[in-house]
Amino acid sequence: MKTASVILAAGRGSRMKRYSGNKTLLPLIPERSFYKGSRPILLHILANLPPGPKAVVVNHKKDDVIKTTRDLDLHYHKQPELNGTGGALLAALTFLETEDYDRLIITMGDVPFVKRTTYMEIVRGLKNHALIVLGFRPESRKQYGVLETDGDQVKKITEWKYWEKYPEKRQQELQICNSGIYAAKKEVLLRYLPVLASRPHLVKKEVNGRLSSVKEYFITDLIEYMHDGGLSVGYILAEDEEEVMGIDDLSALKRAQEIYESGIMSKDINA
Repeated sequence: MKTASVILAAGRGSRMKRYSGNKTLLPLIPERSFYKGSRPILLHILANLPPGPKAVVVNHKKDDVIKTTRDLDLHYHKQPELNGTGGALLAALTFLETEDYDRLIITMGDVPFVKRTTYMEIVRGLKNHALIVLGFRPESRKQYGVLETDGDQVKKITEWKYWEKYPEKRQQELQICNSGIYAAKKEVLLRYLPVLASRPHLVKKEVNGRLSSVKEYFITDLIEYMHDGGLSVGYILAEDEEEVMGIDDLSALKRAQEIYESGIMSKDINA
């Protein structure tokens, strides 16, 4: 089976204060400052992905992303507006339709420590499922979306703002969180992307100082659509919370740099 990958790298990361670049280019090896150094996050992710065609979805500081990765034979697709993870996936539709592959990995451009073995495990999980979610068990589930499961089946992913209103007993049953990383069969994904495109969420956002309703699309909706369509959606657990940590703010960046340094000194973090 041939595997392709899509890396979502369009956003700026508004919580990364005093940094105006694309956060996927933040360094894992700091030098002049935490924001300046070598080994960009995106290059580390690309090195850990399995062989096969790769597309990067870009928007913010896209020229910097392209310049940093220009020697890696990547496909670039601009997300015209930052309209959700589903919008990013739809922006890469040409790649998804025309490339030669059977299985697709969808990963985030700010999650550097997912091992190649983990990526391969979620791809292997597609033997029995149409889509696989990479889940994890965090120390605290607050702010994370959770997997609502039935045995080995994922019925849907519910965001924090909704599941926090569930009764306490129900909340305690939801222990697995969503990393935002997936693997899917090509033929199933292409069948459901038009469904995703036809069902946007209207989200209130401030645009140019005015509150407006904007259309957004979320990959998590695909899980529910596929399950409701009678398809099997499964999940696999990451080794630990740090394997799927996202670099959202300065404290997370500092921690990632510490992890990378210790990995170089003590073990191969690509293992």
